[in-house]
Amino acid sequence: MARREKAGATAAPKPKKQRWKRTRQLKQVYDMTVRVDPSAKWWLLLAFAGPIVLGLVVGLLVDHPIYFTILGVLLGVLAAMFVLGRRAESAAYMNLEGQKGAAGAALSSIRRGWTVEQEPVAAEARNQDMVFRALGRGGIVLVGDGPPTRVRRLLEAERRKVARVVPNVPVHLFTVGDGGSEGEVPLRKLASRVQRLKPQLTKQEVAAVQKRLRALGGIRPPVPKGIDPMNARPDRRAMRGR
Repeated sequence: MARREKAGATAAPKPKKQRWKRTRQLKQVYDMTVRVDPSAKWWLLLAFAGPIVLGLVVGLLVDHPIYFTILGVLLGVLAAMFVLGRRAESAAYMNLEGQKGAAGAALSSIRRGWTVEQEPVAAEARNQDMVFRALGRGGIVLVGDGPPTRVRRLLEAERRKVARVVPNVPVHLFTVGDGGSEGEVPLRKLASRVQRLKPQLTKQEVAAVQKRLRALGGIRPPVPKGIDPMNARPDRRAMRGR
């Protein structure tokens, strides 16, 4: 009996810890958002205070100020949370812009319906241009991460490689940019642009295509500088254990 009481006493604080963890995460999101977008705090204040003021005014008109004020507070909290979510998402993309691998991070934000490779499927070691790949019912998506005029060559090479493995599957090419030319998509709109692609494959076909794409493999690690693989010789003394 004593053991049960002790177990119950240790299990009780868990909900409190979870609430504290959520509060801390919410504060971290707020701090990150305001740091990148200082105007977000004023939009949050407006979203929270607007329903309260409106509720108070309506309450005074119908002679129920307390009830409508409480209702305004609840609506204000919901509105502030909604605005924080949207502003935090925009701030996250603003923070990613200009960083290497930003296109892969944007693709990874797609929640369902698409399989996104976590690592780039092609890369140029000299200038660090990369290509990321996603697969869904809309087909195969290749996204270039780098200056659009320079990364197109890498994108086209990867498209030809994919076409040899799955010749009848639609392949969509995108580059992250300001949207000024064809195929350029702003980073913050990349995930939504991919999700809007018209479905052209069944779920069974997507699974079959994924198996074939695995045959392409990943990026081969570069040979260390100063080593010529054609002249490399094994250490025979080490092989004999000496």
